[in-house]
Amino acid sequence: MISKDDLRAAVGSGLLSEAQAASLSALADSRRGAREGLSETDEPFELFRGFNEIFIIVGLLILASGWVSAVGVSMATGIVNYQNHIASSSLIAAAVLWALSEYFIRRRRMIGPAITLAIMFAVNASIGLTAQFAQVFMVAQEDYSSLLMPVGLTTAAVAVYWLRFRVPFAMALIALGMMAVALILGATHAGTPTSPSDLFLLSADGTFAWITLAVGVVIFIIAMYFDMSDPHRVTLRSSQGFWLHVVAAPALVNTIALTLLSQGTAQANLILFAVLIVFALVAIIIDRRSFLIAAIGYSVTLSAIVFDGTGAAWTVLLLGVLLLILGAFWARIRAAIMATLGGILPRDRLPPCH
Repeated sequence: MISKDDLRAAVGSGLLSEAQAASLSALADSRRGAREGLSETDEPFELFRGFNEIFIIVGLLILASGWVSAVGVSMATGIVNYQNHIASSSLIAAAVLWALSEYFIRRRRMIGPAITLAIMFAVNASIGLTAQFAQVFMVAQEDYSSLLMPVGLTTAAVAVYWLRFRVPFAMALIALGMMAVALILGATHAGTPTSPSDLFLLSADGTFAWITLAVGVVIFIIAMYFDMSDPHRVTLRSSQGFWLHVVAAPALVNTIALTLLSQGTAQANLILFAVLIVFALVAIIIDRRSFLIAAIGYSVTLSAIVFDGTGAAWTVLLLGVLLLILGAFWARIRAAIMATLGGILPRDRLPPCH
C-alpha cells in the first residue's frame, strides 16, 4: 500500500506532480471504501476534510460578500437599468465561480468548498436570471408565473454545473429546483396557496400537496437509482443519493403526516403511526437514516402548526421512542429484517449487513 509519505516523496523527487498525487490519493480512498474505519452503525457522511477547507470556505464567503457590496455600491451611483446590471454582474460572478470550482473541486477534490461553491453558483444564477426575466409587479400581486422561467433556467444551470463537477450536494439543489418548478406550475393553474399548510395537506384546496408528494416520489426513485448502483457506498453516487433522500423524505413524510394529524382523530393517529413504521422499514432496508431525520423535522413542524390534540402528542412521543430504539439497534434490526425478506429483495444491490 502506498502511504501519504510515499506520495510526498514522489512529488519531491519530481516523479509525480501535486495534481497527480492528489488524484492518486483520491482514487485510493475511493477504492478502499468510505466505510473503512466506521462502526457497523455508521453511514458515510462528510461535509469537509480538515480545517483548511473551513479556511477556504470562509474566504469564499468573504469574497462573495465583497462582490455583493461592490455591485450594490455601483448600483447606488445612479445606474438606471438595474436588471441588466445585475444580470451582467451575475454572469461575471458565474465565470469566477466556475474557475474556482475547476481548481478547488476538479483539481483539489475538496468537499466543503464544493458544497459552498455549488450553493453560491445556484444563488448567483437565481439572482441574475430572476432580475432578467421576472416581473416585479406580477410577483407583488401574487402572480408567480413570471418566476417559472428563471427558476427553470436556474435548475438547468445547476444541472450543467453538476455534469461538470459532480458535486453530490448539487443534486439536492436540482431536486429543490424541480419541486419549485412544479409548485409554480401548480400556482399558475390552481392559484396561489393561501397558507404554508396547503403545500402538505392533501385535504387542502388546490393541488400543491399532491404535487409535493408526486415530486417526492420521483426524487426518491432517482435517489434509489444512485444508491443501488453503489451498494457498498464507496463512490460519489452514494453521496448523490444521500442528498436526494434528504429532499425526498420531507416531501413524502410531511405530506402524509400533516394530512393525517390535521384530522385530529385517534384513528388518523394510528394510521399515521403505521405509515411511519412503513417509512422506517423502508429506511432500514435501504440503510438510509434520511427518512428518520425527516420524521424528526416533521414532528417539530407539527408542534408549531397542527399540534392540537392528545392523540397527536402520544403519536410524537411514540415516534421519539421508535427513533431511539432504531438508533440504538439499527444494525441488529436491519440484519433480522434482511434475513427475513432476503428472498424477495435484490440484496446484491442493497448495502450489506454487518
